[in-house]
Amino acid sequence: MTTNKPKKYEEHPFAEYVRILGKGKKGSRSLSEEEAFSSMCMILDNKVEDLQIGAFLMLLRVKEESPQELSGFVKAAKSKIDAPGDIEVELDWSSYAGKRRHPAWYLFSALCLAEHGMTIFMHGASGHTADRMYTEDVLIDLGITVSNDWDAARQAISNTSFCYMPLSTLLPRMDEMINMRPILGLRSPVHSLSRLINPLNAGTVLQGIFHPAYSSMHQEAGQLLGYKNIAVIKGEGGEIERNPDNLLEVLCSGEQGLSQETWPKMFEKRHVKADDMSVDYMKEVWSGNHHDEYAEGAIIGTIALALKLTGKAQDQKESMLMAKHQWDTRNKTRFI
Repeated sequence: MTTNKPKKYEEHPFAEYVRILGKGKKGSRSLSEEEAFSSMCMILDNKVEDLQIGAFLMLLRVKEESPQELSGFVKAAKSKIDAPGDIEVELDWSSYAGKRRHPAWYLFSALCLAEHGMTIFMHGASGHTADRMYTEDVLIDLGITVSNDWDAARQAISNTSFCYMPLSTLLPRMDEMINMRPILGLRSPVHSLSRLINPLNAGTVLQGIFHPAYSSMHQEAGQLLGYKNIAVIKGEGGEIERNPDNLLEVLCSGEQGLSQETWPKMFEKRHVKADDMSVDYMKEVWSGNHHDEYAEGAIIGTIALALKLTGKAQDQKESMLMAKHQWDTRNKTRFI
């Protein structure tokens, strides 16, 4: 007579990392940078079950990721990106939040800067949150080609000084993880680490976040990653866009260590939420056919920030003057 013995299952190699994060109030801890690197490499190499990924991401979200974890995750992501070494850009611009209260004015800041010679690599994701205006969709409506391979990116930067590449092209597995938000019900650390990947190792990295508590985390992670110059702001809607109605706190890190700078608000009276979120309305503002004080403040203010951080301007006053000149001398017929 035979008896049915229970099956013995071997523990999955990734279970170790879930256990580190989820072993209770006294037993759990943050991952070391090395552990973060190894765990994210396993995820990006498709060596982890979806169930484990969900548990891992939500445990990190509840705990809140550390700068060391972010740095390890980003190093893992960068190791999986086959970026060519012959494409040089001045500014890395991440775009992962989407806009809800105001149109994507930051795009006009970036495009205006590029028209005046600043090379910009923008990367982002779209569609993971309902009822938001995303970079990729706006660019397509503006007639700007999205780069879906490195040859296209090289050509775009050579021709226009600007390139946008979706995360789905850079790291498809990470893009899948960002799109887990409707399933998990929350944003995950993937939204933070994707902003920091800087695929082409630009000299300056801009970061827009929504929750101020995450600012120092990004600042310190940038320092651990060895980025020469990184700046983190609470951007409008979480994008890299200055809200001209508010004071702007900029947290920087780089070769000179950690620093902080405050920019004054541009208007005394606050503006109301935008009535028109359409790309057609954005085109009217670009062409000069419609004057929108808030929009122009956001655009010029964001241009000024980029000019100051990249060293094109020496101080805030000079950067604002240069930014206004760039906006005034844009190609107004570009989107007609």
